[in-house]
Formats: sequence, structure tokens, C-alpha cells
Amino acid sequence: MATAAIFSSLRRRRSPSVEAFLAPIRLNESTLIQTLIVVGKELLSSFSNKSLPFHSKNFKSLIRKIEIFVLFFEYLKDYGSDDLPPTAILCFKELYILLFRSKMLLDYCAQSSTLWLVLQNCSISSNFHDLNGQISTVLDVFPLEEVELCEDVREQIELLKKQLKRAKLFIDQRVEAMRLELYGFLDEFEVGRVPDGKKLQVFFVERLRIRDAKSCRSEIEFLEELIHHHEGDVEPTSSVLKGVVALIRYCRFLIFGCEEDEEIMGLGNRKKARKGVLSRVIAETFTTVPKDFCCPISLDLMEDPVIVSTGQTYDRTSIAQWIEDGNYSCPKTGQSLSHTRLVPNRALRSLISQWCVALGIPFNPPQNADPCIEIVSVASPTRALIEANKATAKLLLQQLSCGSDNAKTVAACELRLLAKIGKENRAYIAEVGAIPLLQKLLSSSNPVAQENSVTAILNLSIYDNNKSRIMEEVGCLESIVKVLRFGHTVEARENAAATLFSLSVVHDYKLRITCEEGAIAALAGLLKEGTLRGKKDAITALFNLSTHADNCSRMIEAGAVRALMEALGSEGVAEEAAGVLALLVRQPIGSEAVRKEEMAVPGLIELMRHGSPRGKENAVAVLLELCRSGGSVTTERVARVPAIAGLLQTLMYTGTKRARRKAASLARVFQRCEAVDLPFGGWGVGYAFTSSATVNLGSSFTSDVSISMSISVPVL
Repeated sequence: MATAAIFSSLRRRRSPSVEAFLAPIRLNESTLIQTLIVVGKELLSSFSNKSLPFHSKNFKSLIRKIEIFVLFFEYLKDYGSDDLPPTAILCFKELYILLFRSKMLLDYCAQSSTLWLVLQNCSISSNFHDLNGQISTVLDVFPLEEVELCEDVREQIELLKKQLKRAKLFIDQRVEAMRLELYGFLDEFEVGRVPDGKKLQVFFVERLRIRDAKSCRSEIEFLEELIHHHEGDVEPTSSVLKGVVALIRYCRFLIFGCEEDEEIMGLGNRKKARKGVLSRVIAETFTTVPKDFCCPISLDLMEDPVIVSTGQTYDRTSIAQWIEDGNYSCPKTGQSLSHTRLVPNRALRSLISQWCVALGIPFNPPQNADPCIEIVSVASPTRALIEANKATAKLLLQQLSCGSDNAKTVAACELRLLAKIGKENRAYIAEVGAIPLLQKLLSSSNPVAQENSVTAILNLSIYDNNKSRIMEEVGCLESIVKVLRFGHTVEARENAAATLFSLSVVHDYKLRITCEEGAIAALAGLLKEGTLRGKKDAITALFNLSTHADNCSRMIEAGAVRALMEALGSEGVAEEAAGVLALLVRQPIGSEAVRKEEMAVPGLIELMRHGSPRGKENAVAVLLELCRSGGSVTTERVARVPAIAGLLQTLMYTGTKRARRKAASLARVFQRCEAVDLPFGGWGVGYAFTSSATVNLGSSFTSDVSISMSISVPVL
């Protein structure tokens, strides 16, 4: 049986189907044998012509065994399979399970990257050996003497039995030496040395047979997928895998340079969809508890599987008792435990749960083992990872400085990806001079180059110290605004807006950004016509800029108020638009500009009626300030809106704390206006209770604008 590590790794692409653990029932002998033939032939057609760079000996050996089984099954089908002994039927059902597990293992090898096959050399070899042992056990039990076979088929089965008995664990020492050499390169980075370039070239090109940039990209994507889904149940650890990815990325540019790569030239880090591991086979099943679901200590079905330091999995209760009894070795391997921490094996627990549900077996894991609850600890990046990324950044900067146009585009994309992960990368990339070189690409006629360069600057700007570097670089802010105004792609314009939002976090930069020609008008245009993501980028930038008192007039002149009015009716940004308006109407010029907009009051009322709780809060805040600053004319205009009384009453009962306060304040404004100017009555009924409400009508409004700031600076 394949180990839990294999099952978990396969799960990252698609969970194994229940057929991998269960055998068919209610099939007569001939139908069962026909099913075995179909499954066996599917395996042969899928894998017979495939070759692996590593593990080929074990791979081909398993294929040959399947060929013998198919020959065996076909003989029984052609020459009659009636009245097979019960033991033979049970063995055939076990072989059905083993064929599916063979498919899992073969798929795993065929779909794995070259470097992953090297890193998992011992583990994969052990799984082939375990599968051989299980096949050998089935053949030992099979009543061969009770089944009529021709001589050549019988001889092949007998020969296979002898070979399996003699079979030993085969670990390719050549591959093992490569694995150790790979770790040696990481160790050099760990102590601050860059490995010898010629040795790296020989290792990657001649020994791993990674011979072009595209192959490097595939290796990186495969390992990044594993890192993303890493659950602590396979070795090497996630931090080591990140170091390996950094090493591959460095070698990609050291060995192959920045040659044009279709996946880099515009596709960024888009992941390819991988094929599923197993196809669904419609068959009824009988219950056999899979070996991997049983604790090696208690031999019972595990309820809370955990992993010890050696990588083996046990039920928590059993292994905890083992350790409490003074045992500090792994019960299965005999290795010393380097620590006694128990890591939940969520992947295996999920498989056990699915298996139990499928068969109606009660499965009650402990409450603290809820698979939906995950405690994630973020490890600090290793020095090997940091140093490898620094070495890569240096190579990319060289290409960005003096490479061809295509090389500069590729370098910008890779710097964008490096700046996406880790403040160490962002700090170092800026320190070695990437910002002025990326700025030059902002004016490129190549849409891909422009988009990647502005996105790289966006990612760099997330690190606070880089904000000053960007703003102090002569012409950089102007170039970013030009991309916002005239960018070749929607993505470039949106990312330029996000960059302005990131930079505007610093108060001293808000006025400079607003004064940049066309910046506010372009943000307003993006708010009107952009995608939802673009609108969010624009509205968050406008919010930050509107918090500077000196920016109000410029924002009005650039048409921001009209864009904000229209955004009140836009799904996804309405509450943010009301929040920006609430900031602008604090100033007389802003309040006057909003009052002049015919759709201002209807739009705010509509938001009070159908908006989110925070949107309603911001809307009533704007109306309150409009009435305060606009006098009786504006107050009467708002007060005469149908249903305003009911909306305010509802808000005072159900709104947020600040919304209730603002609604009560607006009600008081209406009451005072009614007593002096309004020719009709009726407000007292709607707002009589507000006189007893505890409302602070002082200067609290200036700090009570509420806007959802969950839209953080995107890392792209």
C-alpha cells in the first residue's frame, strides 16, 4: 500500500477516489475478471510508453508486473473462470485495489517534476518496495494449484512470485548523490556564498536534464504548488522547498539568461491546470479498512492521526502514551525522535473521514482536531532563500540595465514576482537600484513590459522604506501617473492606481500626488469606467488623498465629486464612495460642490435604503453635514424626501453605533428647522424620542467617517 505521504501529495492535485481503498462486491467471477482486465489495460496504455528521468527501474518493473497480471486475467477470461475458489476471488479483489494503488504511484511519478523526483528519492523508492511486498503477499495466498492454467502462464506467475520474494528495496544511489549535491548548493547560500556557476550548469543541464528556461519555469510552478498546499506531512519542509525554488530561479537566469519565455512574457505566474489523478469507476464496494488508516501501534482506525519527527503517522492517543512511557524512538522505524511535537496529519484525517462517510462508518475525531481549524505558523525565511533571491536580483538588474528589450521585459516580470514575496526581497531589490530602471520601462511601447514594471513598483512600494525611494526618484511619480492615464492595458492602469494608493499612505505625499497633472482626473475616470478591481483601486486612492485638507479643491476641479456621485450606485464601491464624500463635505467648498449635484441627495437616500451597514452610516454622515452647512434650504430639501423619517428611525434602531448617533443628530436638525421654517408638522412623532438620546453633537463628526479599509494594497 502506498504510504500516507504519497496519498497526501496526490491529494494536492485531486483527492484519491474511494476505489483506491475499496474493492467491488456483487460482481460474478467473469465480470470481476473483466473489470481487472479493463483496469490493467488502462494502466498499460497510459504508462507503457512513458519514461522517467529517475526511478525508471522501479517504474518499468511495476509495469512488467501489470503486464503479467493482464495476461493472467485474459487467460482466465478466455478459458473459463467458473467455480473459482473463494480464496481466489478474495485475491482478485485485493489485486483490484492494488491496481488502483499502482495507478496512484505511477501517476505520482509521471506528474512530478524532475527535482521533486530527486528530493523524494528514498520515499518514492520505499513506496515501490511496499507495493511489491503487497503483491507478493497476494500471490502467496492465491491458490494457484486449484486454478487450471496453461504451462507458460503458470510459469510466469511462479517466476514473478520468486522475484518478488527476492526483491529488495532499490534506491538509486546516483539519484541520492544528486539529492545531496542539491542540498550542498543550498548550504553554500546558507553561509553567504554563491555556488560555482559551472557546477550549477553541469548539475542542472547535464545531470537533471533541465535544458531550457521553460523547463525551469515548470519546475518552479510544480514546487510552488506544493508549497502553497504544504500541510507539514511530507519532507522536505516548506522552508526548504522555498530555498530550492529560489535556487532554480537563480539558475534559470544564470544558465539560460533572459531569453524570451512565453509563460513569462505576459502570463506571469499563472498556474497550469493539472490532470486529475484517478478516474471514477462505478462499482459497489465491500468494507476493508485500508492499512494506512490504521495506527501502527494499536492497529485500530485512527481518529486523530499525527506526524512525529521521523515523518511517520500514528494515532495521537497511542503515540502520546508511547512517549509518556519513556520511549523516545519511532515505533515503526526505530529512529530517535528529534523532538516530541505532534503535527496533525490533516490530509490523512480528511481521507479517513471521507472513507467513513462513504461507508456509513461513525467517525468522531476529537473536538480539538477539527480539520477546519488550522493554526499556521509562519517561519522566518532561511538565509539560503534570501541569498539565492539576492543573487537572482543581481542577474535581473544586469539584464534590466543593459539587456535586449525582450530581456528587460522578462527581467521586469521576474522582479515583479520576487517583490511579491517577502520584505527582504522588496528591500534588497530597491537597494540595488531597480526603481530607476523600472521607471524607464513605464514609458515602453511594449504593453507587457509596461504592465510588469508598474506592478513591480507597486509590489516594491508595499515596503515602507521604498515609498520614499519611489517618490524621490526624479520623474517616477509622473511616470506612474502617465501609466494611470494612458496605460496600454487595463491591468497597467489599475496597478498604477493601486501604486498611488500605496504611496498615499504617507501623509506628506498626498498633496504631491494630487498636484501631479491628471492624477485625480484619471482616478475619477477609472472609478467611472474601470473594472470592479479598478474601481476599488481608484476609490481607495481617492479616500487616502481626500484626508489631506488641501486636496479638496483640486479633487473638485478634477471631477472627483461627479465620479463619486455615480459610484454611489455601483455595487462594490458604494460605501467607500460615501466615505470619501463624507471627508470632502467637511470643508465648505466640498459641501457646496456636493450640494450642486442633483443626484447627491437621491443617491445618498438610496444608499441609506439598500446599502451595507457601513454604507448607510457614511450616507447619513454626508446628509448631516450637508444640512448643517447648507442651512434651511438644503435641510428642507432633504427633509421632504419621501420615507426619510422611516429610514432615520430604522437606522437609529438597527444601525451601527456611529450611524445611530448621526441619524439622531440629523433628526434634531430637522426638528429645529421644522420649528422655524417648515410650514408643516409631523416630525415630532418621528423624532420625539431623540431628545432623550445621548448624542454628542460637538466636534465628534470630524473623526467619525467610516470607510471599509479591508482593501489592502494588492501584491500582484
